[in-house]
Amino acid sequence: MPRPFRTLRTALPLWLTHALRAQRGPVPWNAVLRGMLAAGPLLVVAVVVGREPLGVMAALGAMFAGINDRPGSRRTAVPRIGVPGLAGAAGTAIGTYAGQGLGAAPLTLTLTALGLLAGAVSAVGPVASGAGTQLLVAAAIGAGMPLPEPGWQRALFFLAGTGWLIVLRLALPTPGALANDFRFDGERAGVAGVYDAIADLLAVVGGEQAGGRRAALTAALDHAQDALAGPRLRRYATSAAERRLRAQYAAALPLAEAATALAWAGEALPARTAQGPRRLAVAVRTGEPCGPLPAPARTVPGLRALDDALLHAAETFDRGGPRPRQASGGHPVGLGAERTAHKGLHLRPLRAGAVLRAVTGTGGREYGLRVALSYGAAVAVAQALHHVHWYWLPATAVFLVKPDLGPLVSRVLNRAAGTVLGALVFAGFAAVLPRPEGLVALVAISGALIPVATRHFAAQTAVVTVLVLALVMVGGEPEASWGRIGETLLACAIVLVVGHLPAPGQRGGNVRARLTAATDAAHAYLTHVLSGGDGVDGGIDGGTGTGGGGGDDRATRWALRREAYRTLAEARAAIDRSAAELPTLARHTAGTDEVAATLERLVDTTTACAVHLDDTGRLTPRHTERLAILLDELVDRREYAGFATPLPAGRHSA
Repeated sequence: MPRPFRTLRTALPLWLTHALRAQRGPVPWNAVLRGMLAAGPLLVVAVVVGREPLGVMAALGAMFAGINDRPGSRRTAVPRIGVPGLAGAAGTAIGTYAGQGLGAAPLTLTLTALGLLAGAVSAVGPVASGAGTQLLVAAAIGAGMPLPEPGWQRALFFLAGTGWLIVLRLALPTPGALANDFRFDGERAGVAGVYDAIADLLAVVGGEQAGGRRAALTAALDHAQDALAGPRLRRYATSAAERRLRAQYAAALPLAEAATALAWAGEALPARTAQGPRRLAVAVRTGEPCGPLPAPARTVPGLRALDDALLHAAETFDRGGPRPRQASGGHPVGLGAERTAHKGLHLRPLRAGAVLRAVTGTGGREYGLRVALSYGAAVAVAQALHHVHWYWLPATAVFLVKPDLGPLVSRVLNRAAGTVLGALVFAGFAAVLPRPEGLVALVAISGALIPVATRHFAAQTAVVTVLVLALVMVGGEPEASWGRIGETLLACAIVLVVGHLPAPGQRGGNVRARLTAATDAAHAYLTHVLSGGDGVDGGIDGGTGTGGGGGDDRATRWALRREAYRTLAEARAAIDRSAAELPTLARHTAGTDEVAATLERLVDTTTACAVHLDDTGRLTPRHTERLAILLDELVDRREYAGFATPLPAGRHSA
């Protein structure tokens, strides 16, 4: 970034600079192709057979599916797209029948209650959040869009549009994927990204960029873990290609652990140290053996752990999968990786109790109340205005109140700017394009642009605005660009007011809930490491641990480490969004970033302790003193941030 722009962004307040941020990366041409083949062809078929209203519903389902069509494996794409699609179909049916059978007041109350439920459920996770959003948007469209078809037909065709994009996602290959195994293109890219992230971290050990590279490694591990552990018909991998990928992912875990320990030590490493993981990344992408790897000097515990992990990875890559180790004689690194590859990848199981706690917890209650108030107020105002497109107002409010898309003021600014731009662009096209052919082409082009536009909320809003306005006209309604601008600005005002209303209880519930989960995960990881993995007390007070645990201990430790870093990343993302709110909202989570930073240092130190215990069986005074300081600091930080709950019970947490 040029220096003048960097200086300007530094001078502007955080709540304003956040609105200017955009994601970067290569153009996802495969997603662009799917977007072009999704809504447009469905609309063409509907126009040819004379069923434009049902084609509009199918195109809407495909459009929402395109918004959820993110990079990753095919297996994870099915629930990420399909679950929100099912919720959208249900919302379409509920909204249609409620709109046809209820008056203005009962309809407002019904949709408000639906907003409370959908908002609370959204706290469970990203897929649940997408499902809650589509449920409410589709309910508003079903209640307000004047279509002659019954609710069940609308819902069926909405779901058909979602299903069509899923078919495209499963059938069309990613460019370059045919060189290896077509089925596992996303999984392969995810695992290769882990090895690249390990090499990047090793290359900057001892420098200022080490902290950022460690966070990037966590993100890469999360992505690969999700890609490999997606839904399947059987628990265990059933193909040689999948078993190989799972073994390669498991072999990366001890490498990541050793790299993190070396980063904690802070001593710069020779450039050749990063060459081994880099070659492993190339081997994952090409499917070829990795060949000889440069061995690091075995001078300190972290480098010895890295050398052991590289040896195991080389054997795993060369033999093509997790088979009983002959050369190593059952080394704990190999046994732990084999147990990880065979038994699973440690994703948190979706249990009913955990879901219920997320829905009814502080985060779920706070978000559910905000969604219900914003959605219900938008429905009430729209009903009072008697506007023909009244459903636009509550549908827009749902996107504006959704915290996943950024801080509230950033969402409002980008939504307003994107809607104005999209409406003006569509007005220009509508004046010259033939109908319906030109409008159908505009829908196809907009669908192709969605995967690129999702990098910035304003750009996404502009593209979706053009697409929706084109669908409205294909469905037989008049051009409505100016009305769309007015409805959006009114929704922005409603959500801004509701978002800043005082609420019962402590604000920032979602941030505190995620930080509490991260604290619990860090405590479980620390306790396991210091007790040697078998529940035997030891560690801080005596400076010792059993160390050198077997395969089961290593696999459990890596699972706990992954959970600690994953929950920390989720908490950090929520904190960053909250910090970019207007000061009236940001003050409610003041101090939480320091809590997260202390937790990150604690987990890094725990990882360094684990590697050192494996090597020597004892901790150095540096390790024990650092742990004690961080635990005391964590108590102080939590008190300053206003946490009402104490740290988890146990002698290592106080």
